[in-house]
Amino acid sequence: MKIRLTLGQLLVEGGEPQRNLDRAERLVARAAKAGSDVIVLPETLDFGWTHPSALEEALPVPGPYSDALCRMARENSIYVCAGLTEKTPAGNFNTGLLINRNGGLICTHRKINLLAVELPFYRVGGALSVVDTDFGVLGLNVCADNYIDGLAIGHTLGRMGARVILSPSSWTTDFSLDEGQDPYADKWLGPFFILAKCYDLYVVSCTSVGYIVGGPYEGKKMIGRSLVVGPDGVRCSGPLNEFASDNVECEIDILPAPAVGTGIGQRLRELGYQLDDAQWPRFKARHFRN
Repeated sequence: MKIRLTLGQLLVEGGEPQRNLDRAERLVARAAKAGSDVIVLPETLDFGWTHPSALEEALPVPGPYSDALCRMARENSIYVCAGLTEKTPAGNFNTGLLINRNGGLICTHRKINLLAVELPFYRVGGALSVVDTDFGVLGLNVCADNYIDGLAIGHTLGRMGARVILSPSSWTTDFSLDEGQDPYADKWLGPFFILAKCYDLYVVSCTSVGYIVGGPYEGKKMIGRSLVVGPDGVRCSGPLNEFASDNVECEIDILPAPAVGTGIGQRLRELGYQLDDAQWPRFKARHFRN
């Protein structure tokens, strides 16, 4: 089955939720007009990643900001995947949302693999889920959930049957970096390709662009290069520029799951990914004492 995707590489201004949502609405409408089935927007697109204003001003999900995204999906008959700051009685979460064509909120994910600088802003998520859609099973995570040291999250979504992992993101770099340099190639391509190859799935990750104002990363910038990676490598990528707020269209073929259950372990061994059977004896000899 074919699915037409849009990477909505959105300019996100720190502490400006309405301006950010207004821009998101324009990208959603353009994606629908271009015939896309799904648009993926960035992480915490309301206040921006780790912006201090979100500590007091974040809203619940469901709530006004998620309702606005649901309305955009419904009015444009398109799936919308996006990230918001979610207020709860226990504290704020960095939350990804998936909304169907009818404006129904069908899946949420609270980011698990938080960076140290995020911990004052967000609580650690505690669950993973997938959802069956018109295009098969979709998984949802957020940004650093796909770091190589957090790859168990993606592996779990793959084992749960995800054929596509959607990942709202906010990739940051030093202000001095320019479009002649690509800092993301190994950092993101490596873990994305591992998941894609092991499970015959696609990882779709869309980042924001713009300069970071406020918070621990103030002065850094987000320069794009959103990615769609499949079993054969990069299917498409966004422009690399801090001003490159634009849609990128991409079509992929959803593939059947190559294995399920314990068959996945056998497939990983055949691919040379799984550690050998001596893993436990080696670990025990080094760390475990009776």
